[in-house]
Amino acid sequence: MSRAKEMALKKEVTPYEKNDLRLSIRQIINTILPLFLLWAAAYYSLSVSYWLTFPIALVASGFVLRTFIIFHDCCHGSFFKNKRANDILGTITGVLTLTPYQQWKAEHSIHHATSSNLDKRGVGDIWVMTVEEYKAASPWGRLWYRIYRNPVVMFGLGPIYVFLLAYRFNRKAARRKERINTHLTTVLIVALYAFMSWLVGLQAFVMVQAPVFFFSGFFGIWLFYVQHQFEDTYFEHEDEWSYVKAAVEGSSYYKLPKLLQWISGNIGFHHVHHLSPRVPNYYLEEAHNATPPLQKATTITLRSSLAALRFRLWDEESKRFISFKEIKSLYRKPYTQPPIRVTNQAGLTEKP
Repeated sequence: MSRAKEMALKKEVTPYEKNDLRLSIRQIINTILPLFLLWAAAYYSLSVSYWLTFPIALVASGFVLRTFIIFHDCCHGSFFKNKRANDILGTITGVLTLTPYQQWKAEHSIHHATSSNLDKRGVGDIWVMTVEEYKAASPWGRLWYRIYRNPVVMFGLGPIYVFLLAYRFNRKAARRKERINTHLTTVLIVALYAFMSWLVGLQAFVMVQAPVFFFSGFFGIWLFYVQHQFEDTYFEHEDEWSYVKAAVEGSSYYKLPKLLQWISGNIGFHHVHHLSPRVPNYYLEEAHNATPPLQKATTITLRSSLAALRFRLWDEESKRFISFKEIKSLYRKPYTQPPIRVTNQAGLTEKP
């Protein structure tokens, strides 16, 4: 894709970079209100059977995920026109989803600016090693990476670590506003959980909130993982990296059943979102349907997305993800040191 075509594609999506106050308010009502009602229903169902509570909590977790999409749009400044309104709603929904607004906003902006860039990994993304990096790593480094990429760890322990522990602390580079927001979010979460425990009892609160928390975190991490981890995705070094290609070729179109598409706030149109983060979630599908080039993005389904579980390493030679099993055959190939990349004073990466 030429530079001119990239710019033309970006321009085609520009008309959808608008928000509709009526649609935004409607989404708040049809997301957060059902979440509260489902939580209450799960609590009252405890007196009947936990086998009834559990599926209600599972549905409630879907609305937590949908709440996160509202939070996500606020971080991009696309949910409301007013920045202060986005910040306030973002902080509130951040409490409901256990995510500090300013911290996540900063890290996610970096993710969008560096997605699929092999020279700028490490912030707001999932750890990906290349085949050469893995072959050159120490035994402990390989073991740690294997543990990290294990589905039980990533999707089972991941939600607990990320949402309960990691988000309670500030980044080293965090500014004062971000640090205050992180601590404020933690204080509000503790206050909310303490109030709910007092209101319904600690045991009942845990029995309802634990599955709601776990499954919403599980689904959230899965969506983020699967929409960038597909076999022929896009990764390049800085000197060859393109923002538009990273969006269209490095993000998938997750074609979900309509109900799941609605619950997940249309985030399956991830290629559209990465191309233009200012498009609110309720216009993503419309932008996709109105832009033929975007319809050529890699499409994955519920069934085909399961293949992502075996993708572990990025092979720069074949330009695809491979499994740990496949790496064994590659060990027979001699290791070649990747070219040294030097950053000049202009901030550009060049090969000596």
